[in-house]
Formats: sequence, C-alpha cells, structure tokens
Amino acid sequence: MTTPAPPQTSYSMGSAKNLVLSLAAVLGMVAVLVLIVPRVSSVSGPPVDVHATAVDVKERSGWPIVEAVGLPEGWSATSARYVRTTGGFSTWHAGYQTPSGTYVAVEQTVDPTREWIESQTNRAPQVGTLQAGGRTWTMYERDTKVQNSLVDAPTGAGELTTLVTGTASFEEMEQFVSYLQPVTP
Repeated sequence: MTTPAPPQTSYSMGSAKNLVLSLAAVLGMVAVLVLIVPRVSSVSGPPVDVHATAVDVKERSGWPIVEAVGLPEGWSATSARYVRTTGGFSTWHAGYQTPSGTYVAVEQTVDPTREWIESQTNRAPQVGTLQAGGRTWTMYERDTKVQNSLVDAPTGAGELTTLVTGTASFEEMEQFVSYLQPVTP
C-alpha cells in the first residue's frame, strides 16, 4: 500500500508574490548585517622606525647612509628596509608619505650599474639638474606614469649613489632632500 502524497499548498507551489516576499526578507537581513558590521575608513600599518632600521643597516653595511631627520608635520614614514634589488645590489630604502598624500623614497647603494639606475627610475628620461641639499641631482621624469626621480651618482669607486624617487613633485623632493642627514647611532 502506498502512502498518499501530502496535499500541496499554494505557498509550496510558488508564486510571484511569494518570490518577492522571500527576496525582500533576504535583502532585509543583508541590510541589517551591513549596518551592524563596523568598517574602517582607512588602513594603516604599524609605525615604521626608520632611525632604528637605518642604524642597523649602517652597522651591517658600514655605509654612510642617510635618513630624513626632522621632517615637518604631515610627513610619515611608510617603509624602511635593506634588500637586494636589480642586479643583486644591496640597497637601503626608506619611504615616506608627503603632506599632500604622494610618496617619496630615498634609496642608496654602492657603485650601481646604469641598469640599477634605469630600473629604479623606471627608465625615465633625464630632464635636467637640480641643486638641493648641497648636491647636484640629475632629474628624471617619467611621462607615461607619475614618477619623478633625483639621482646623485658620484663618479668615484666605493661611493654611495643616492636616489630619491616617487610620485611626489620635484618641489616636495627638493624639500625632502634638505632633511637628509647621515645616520648617527
């Protein structure tokens, strides 16, 4: 003997009205979740201690590297590291966000090749020179992507080449360069 199938209700048969009511219930629950889940407006990493990293790099490398000291309010450190870059060159890097929200970094290595400079400036053409911070800097400007760079490349062997690069304007970079000082423990 077979059991008769239970009677079907109009609700289980589905209708446009029931579909709309179900969809409204689901959207209502999603809206409640969106409203009660907290969101942050910006994400920032932990504070970067450029000075401590710079002292460590100076002790490990023996190089007379520089760091930005006494930057005005509005500048914030975003990164500091000592890594191998293009061509296997060990490179000191310290990055900063400017008051206008752009980015600038100082990078230094000993006796880099032309390939290293081209890589760090993204093969930007030279556009002139700039006197800042007691040095003559070669200016590079990449026109297809916002990137400006200043390079101080001494001609003697065993000397540090200093590169300042980022999305900051040349005016901000000139200001930044004036704060670069040799690292002291």
